[in-house]
Amino acid sequence: MLLGLEIRDILIIDRLDLAFQPGLNVLTGETGAGKSILLDSLGFVLGWRGRAELVREGADQGEVVAEFMLSDDHPARGILEEAGIGCDDTLILRRVNARDGRKTAWVNDRRCSGEVLRALSETLIELHGQHDDRGLLNPKGHRDLLDAFGDLGAKRSTLRGQWKALANAQSVLSELEANVAQAREEEDFLRHAVAELSELDPQSGEDEELDAKRRLMQSAERIREDIAKAATTMGLDGAEGSLSDASRWLEGAADKAEGQLETALASLGRAVAELGDAQQAVDDCLRNLTFNPTELEHVEERLFAIRALARKHNILPDALIDLRVELSKRLDGIDNSDKQLAEALETLSAAQAEYDLQANVLTKARKKAAVRLDQAVMKELAPLKMDRAVFETQVTSADAGPSGQDLVAFTVATNPGAPAGPLAKIASGGELSRFLLALKVCLTDDDANLTMIFDEIDRGVGGATADAVGRRLASLADGGQVLVVTHSPQVAAKGAHHWQVRKDVTNNKTLTRVEPLDREERIDEIARMISGDTITDAARSAAEELLNS
Repeated sequence: MLLGLEIRDILIIDRLDLAFQPGLNVLTGETGAGKSILLDSLGFVLGWRGRAELVREGADQGEVVAEFMLSDDHPARGILEEAGIGCDDTLILRRVNARDGRKTAWVNDRRCSGEVLRALSETLIELHGQHDDRGLLNPKGHRDLLDAFGDLGAKRSTLRGQWKALANAQSVLSELEANVAQAREEEDFLRHAVAELSELDPQSGEDEELDAKRRLMQSAERIREDIAKAATTMGLDGAEGSLSDASRWLEGAADKAEGQLETALASLGRAVAELGDAQQAVDDCLRNLTFNPTELEHVEERLFAIRALARKHNILPDALIDLRVELSKRLDGIDNSDKQLAEALETLSAAQAEYDLQANVLTKARKKAAVRLDQAVMKELAPLKMDRAVFETQVTSADAGPSGQDLVAFTVATNPGAPAGPLAKIASGGELSRFLLALKVCLTDDDANLTMIFDEIDRGVGGATADAVGRRLASLADGGQVLVVTHSPQVAAKGAHHWQVRKDVTNNKTLTRVEPLDREERIDEIARMISGDTITDAARSAAEELLNS
């Protein structure tokens, strides 16, 4: 609900503070008094597109502040949360227009973009007028309005989920088809590469192992001679024989040495044992260095083959194993592609069938809701003196999408037998106003979160018809908030709160003023609306009668 509107230096308004109330709020005044400026100012702070130049002559900047009360479940809270803006029970929008055209906006003292303002405005204000393309005259919104009237939100949600599943199935199939097509283009390469890798069958770490073996073989002849000499030196003709002789001689003398040779004998025993280990290691090495001369050729051939294949694929030799696995999988994909494509097509077909089923369910529900809406609107048109007009909600086929496969349009025929057409093109100004009001009465869902604004929607009607318009506006405002800009005394009399908009000229400056009216002032204003500039007693009596009705 709109609590207040503060306007500073906008067009011909220097300073204006308005405190609006629940129920039906009416704004009246002579033509050109500035009522449209109020709506321009409200649209400016809400981020709507409007006049380019708004700053009052002589001022550096113009500013508008709007304050709204939010319920705990108000949809604006979701937008605020997404934008990272905190909010309690009230929401304050502030927007400044500098003289150079720059516009700056704040939401609860946080800088924000015009996009955030416009998103918030969709949840705060609903404007209806004869030339409003944001409201009931815009055919793009008719399907949503019909769905809201028919309480079809759950069916739309189900269909939206099925559309997502259908799109996902189509995406999977398209990706699979692209992958298969690409794979088939390189099928010959894959088969050759996998065969080549399988035939060579490289093992993990084999390159390093072969390289070490090759280097060992290349140096074997040179080092084998030195190792053989070392083996001879450690043998019986060398160290082993000398140690044995030393041990034998010391053992013969040990009995007469009174224990002095025990340490020497123990050390010699350990030396003999260590020498035996050394001899065994040398013998093992000599055996390992003994190989067939062609073995080196075989090692080099395999090592060079592995490295050549790695260079061919521009990878390290140890990565050949993973490459073989990867290419084998891609080849398996080609071999199994027909099965995979068949499964993906089956999934897509099932998703399409389910979407078609749910879309048809929604179409039938929309057509039933359209009949009920037509009946409800026709019932409302009778008191508005349009009982000969025909309102029809047309549901026709459209391209499939997340919201279904239907195009919804509100059409009217103002006279029996006349062709039906779009609201804005068929109905005259007064007729259009009444059609819009009847529609709004039927489509209202008792949502107190929205403030509804009707801009001269009663233009072109009077008498009992204007009275019926006023009563329906008051009914719409029950439990919520409606603002009406009106020239009709019958409508003005139905307001719970009344503001007069007028222009004052002071020191050659024209300024707009808006004043709340008490009962006596309302009588005078409604009397002026009835009789013109000269307020007669008869006009005052008629005004008082209207207020009492």
